[in-house]
Amino acid sequence: MEFLSKITDALWSPWLLGLFLVTGLTYSVGSGWFQIFGFGTWWRATAGSLFHQRKKRDGGLSPLQALATALASTMGTGSIAGVAAALTLGGPGAVFWMWVSALLGMMTSCGEKLLAVKYQRPGPDGKLRGGPMYYIRDGLGSQTLAVCFCLACVPATLAGGNLVQSSSIASGLEAAYGLPRLSVGLVTALLAGLVMVGGLGRIAAVSSALVPVMALLYLGSGAVVLACHWTRIPRALGMIFSCALSPAAAAGGGAGWMVALRCGVARGVFTNEAGLGTSAMAHGAARTDHPARQGMWGIFEVFLSTLLVCTITALAILVSGVWAPGSPQELTGAPLTAAAFRSVLGRTGEGIVALSLLLFAFSSILGWSYYGEQCLSFFLGSKKGRKHRLAASTLLYRAVFLACTLAGAVWEPAAVWQLVDLCNALMALPNLTALLLLAPQALADLRGWNSMVKPQKMEKPY
Repeated sequence: MEFLSKITDALWSPWLLGLFLVTGLTYSVGSGWFQIFGFGTWWRATAGSLFHQRKKRDGGLSPLQALATALASTMGTGSIAGVAAALTLGGPGAVFWMWVSALLGMMTSCGEKLLAVKYQRPGPDGKLRGGPMYYIRDGLGSQTLAVCFCLACVPATLAGGNLVQSSSIASGLEAAYGLPRLSVGLVTALLAGLVMVGGLGRIAAVSSALVPVMALLYLGSGAVVLACHWTRIPRALGMIFSCALSPAAAAGGGAGWMVALRCGVARGVFTNEAGLGTSAMAHGAARTDHPARQGMWGIFEVFLSTLLVCTITALAILVSGVWAPGSPQELTGAPLTAAAFRSVLGRTGEGIVALSLLLFAFSSILGWSYYGEQCLSFFLGSKKGRKHRLAASTLLYRAVFLACTLAGAVWEPAAVWQLVDLCNALMALPNLTALLLLAPQALADLRGWNSMVKPQKMEKPY
């Protein structure tokens, strides 16, 4: 794994970190910092539209269903365990860089979702499909880069989208309730299999039910923790900003601010997937009146998954006193977050973190299974005997995927994180390249839609 670690570090620092930030900056500047100055527009098109009756559209998912499916994968263990691990490794400064990557990533995500709908195509079953592989092939004109994206995405779905998530479910339930890991793995695989056989429609239906519940449960409990320690919030924010800009930003004060930047951006990307292109596959199945409207949900997705959920996690840890700079850290990951919630809510808080981790991880398994199948479908799309090959390959993929679900439950896949970061890097490279080269047309579509809806004041959101 040392070899994987060296390759991953070489890709991420500083090249890929810079490419993520440059792409987000390109879309932010090109749109006039739409995520900030266009707040009213994208908020009305997303959260505001929930209070209006939307017209039903046949074929494809509704924009809200697409968001729920995408959030099902993005709001995984990274929102609870990943943030805590980033704070432990990179210090409070990592949280600042997570915010920076999220702020820029809001527009990267907007571009991804816009392009995913712009270049969506009907599949063999008549349902809409879209995502990086389609806008890389049809927009950028590179079949090779599109295939490279798919080849990196499939192992990523098995590792970060499955093994890591299943392990988190099993370890969390074992620690909280003493349940056997093998039994948990079998039940998780069975439930995931029952949802997967129903295709995207069933995944979207389950995600639409799970996402609001798990978001409200976790955010509400986190808000209680912050309310009980509200006098410590200014100090926690001060630590975040001072450590981010200090040469001694990382844990223990000696690892350097580059570690904080690396941990913050990498974990931020893992929690919101902006720039990876994976969640764009869910949005690419949505049917909407204009590609840019789906881009608004991309902005909202990053806002919710990182700027809200991850911030709640980080601040709860900092204000509760379970983490202190310069002191030996006995806890990290999900146990550190659980300790923060337990400081106010007692055993109930620990149970809430365990339940949230279960819901977050299970929903991620569902979302990533869809991404793997879509990449497999695209990769085999140009082959002869497509239908037979695709049907057999899909069955094989589902079998391997569920086997990984079981394996993750009985095995601690700590070393898999290196593979996850490597696959994320290999997915991001072709996707970010396409986003940069297609930025002029994406930004033109955004400006055209914005000028069209502004006079209407979003009277009929879809």
